[in-house]
Amino acid sequence: MAMDVVDFEIRGAEMQFVEIELDPGEAAVGEAGSLMFMDAGIEMDTVFGDGSSQQGGFFGKLLGAGKRLVTGESLFTTVYTNQGQGKKRVAFAAPYPGKILPMDLRQLGGTLLCQKDAFLAAARGVSLGIAFQQKLSVGFFGGEGFIMQKLEGDGLAFVHAGGTVVKRELQPGQTLMVDTGCVVAYTPGVNMEIQYVGKIKTALFGGEGLFFAKLTGPGTVWLQSLPFSRLASRIFAAAPQAGGRSREEGSLLGGFGAGGLLGGVLGGDDE
Repeated sequence: MAMDVVDFEIRGAEMQFVEIELDPGEAAVGEAGSLMFMDAGIEMDTVFGDGSSQQGGFFGKLLGAGKRLVTGESLFTTVYTNQGQGKKRVAFAAPYPGKILPMDLRQLGGTLLCQKDAFLAAARGVSLGIAFQQKLSVGFFGGEGFIMQKLEGDGLAFVHAGGTVVKRELQPGQTLMVDTGCVVAYTPGVNMEIQYVGKIKTALFGGEGLFFAKLTGPGTVWLQSLPFSRLASRIFAAAPQAGGRSREEGSLLGGFGAGGLLGGVLGGDDE
């Protein structure tokens, strides 16, 4: 399928969204639940798979849907097509604080590997597939799973990363050790392996987990400072249901002063 060449604009700072401008007949593919708004004249169509195999018959659609299911995503994606007159805009919002990265697959050699929950939207024609890591240990100990999402084509794709994003260019043989959840995406030339951190006390009490991702060049790597898994675990740990105590937050005297007492009463803490 021919790629749609779209114009775009990324807005916002910590909570970003991307506006994609579609000419008549052009379309964009969005991840389920990512739509923010769209102009009148844009039609939505839920398709089986990723929308790139619409001409491949039922088997092609089934294969595309199966790839998405393996990565933990929905069997369906939504295609937004400009059926009106003139240019129309559709916007997709990031799911949590971070940055939206525009990836021109043509400049990246046609392929990009990314975390399975990083994909946000793309121009119609970009194929969403899967990439298995070479070592099974990644699946058991890698934190984010050994199945990566593979974006293929020569169009634009938009990937979301949490927190601050760092882009590193690795030379041939150059190695970077990264927390597994902090890897957002990398080009196919980069070799990713999982390595054991070291002594067991470091793993248990160092707060860095048991394993690191070893990335070896040549290629480009994108890293995030706040993986969603880390953000979710901190929120869960602070929740009252998990033993967290909201009245202890804010200051050293938060639980003793009048403000702390009033906050406890208003918060339903009857202790």
